[in-house]
Amino acid sequence: MKAVTWQGKEDVRVTDVADPVIEEPTDAIVRITSTAICGSDLHLYSVLTMFMEPGDILGHEPMGIVEEVGSEVDGLRPGDRVVVPFNISCGHCHMCRMAYYAQCETTQNREHGTGGSLFGYTKLYGHVPGGQAEYLRVPQAHFGPIKVPEGPPDERFLYLSDVLPTAWQAVDYADVPPGGSVAVIGLGPIGQMAARIARHRGAEQVFGLDLVPERLEMARRHGVTALDVSTGDAAERVREMTGGRGPDSVIEAVGMEAHGSPMAKAAQTLAGKLPDAVSERLIGRAGVDRMAALNLAFDLVRRCGTVSISGVYGGQADPMPMLDLFDKGVQIRMGQAHVRRWTDEILPLLTDTGDPLGVEDLTTHVLPLEEAPHAYDMFQKKRDGAVKVVLRPGA
Repeated sequence: MKAVTWQGKEDVRVTDVADPVIEEPTDAIVRITSTAICGSDLHLYSVLTMFMEPGDILGHEPMGIVEEVGSEVDGLRPGDRVVVPFNISCGHCHMCRMAYYAQCETTQNREHGTGGSLFGYTKLYGHVPGGQAEYLRVPQAHFGPIKVPEGPPDERFLYLSDVLPTAWQAVDYADVPPGGSVAVIGLGPIGQMAARIARHRGAEQVFGLDLVPERLEMARRHGVTALDVSTGDAAERVREMTGGRGPDSVIEAVGMEAHGSPMAKAAQTLAGKLPDAVSERLIGRAGVDRMAALNLAFDLVRRCGTVSISGVYGGQADPMPMLDLFDKGVQIRMGQAHVRRWTDEILPLLTDTGDPLGVEDLTTHVLPLEEAPHAYDMFQKKRDGAVKVVLRPGA
């Protein structure tokens, strides 16, 4: 089959690899019809290369048609249309029973001290082949895959794999009071949907902060007060519109590659040039992220407000403004999305013909799988108005 494989820093290729097969009785094989590129994939593309190996299959936002199921997979059969969550969880361990599916104890990676396995996301998270391919082996298929109805286009359901549950959790963790205010920093796919979900769930004021014109315009189409951070006064304007206090809640949806952190960017670049064995140890003990967006969130939130972090961070030695955080009484919540925790709430909004979350206005580019190298380059450089890119095997 054809698959998108990592071959080196900023070098992905579509190559021929072996077709997946059933390995465990709880596996399923899914023929992929659509698979998206995530901002987290860009971390592997450029920053976290020391945890990658040439030939790794990328991708963790797939959907498709069930081709085969293992003997212990109930509730799925060949021909079912499914979305595959990015985290791999069993549904019955201690953590899964508490709906903390990203920490599934059955698929935890204790060797590296990390949580549940993820599709297409380095040896730290299970080294499981990803979904940017023609076919995907899905472990724990008795629990993970989400059946969706026939008829609507893939884009109506595809984002159940990651974007929608991640954004829903970000809003839930933000604890926006009824009729309250929230600022979303970063208007990539997660930020776009977090802003829309916050409005849907009753926030009276929703601000979106970014510096890419196409992202700002997309947010405005959905009733978000979108502000360009490159002007330098966006934070002050938000304060002015929230009684001088700042918003009740802030959602940070940027992560480790934020603009405006030159020293951390230099450190990331240096680490990426070291031998993998050395850079792995360095990142594990003294890694730093680009903290500009996170520091903006801490500065912007009102006293006794809440900061919800959905942007991915990987540093172990990041400086935190602890004095300010303690003095302001800020509450912080973060973590990988527990996808299946939220999907039952989200799915009825996707089958609503009114499309209340505007999911069909998120995809900006749909390309054949073979064009993945171009798609990665375009998405990373934010060219051609790219906000969300979907790949179609066989297109």
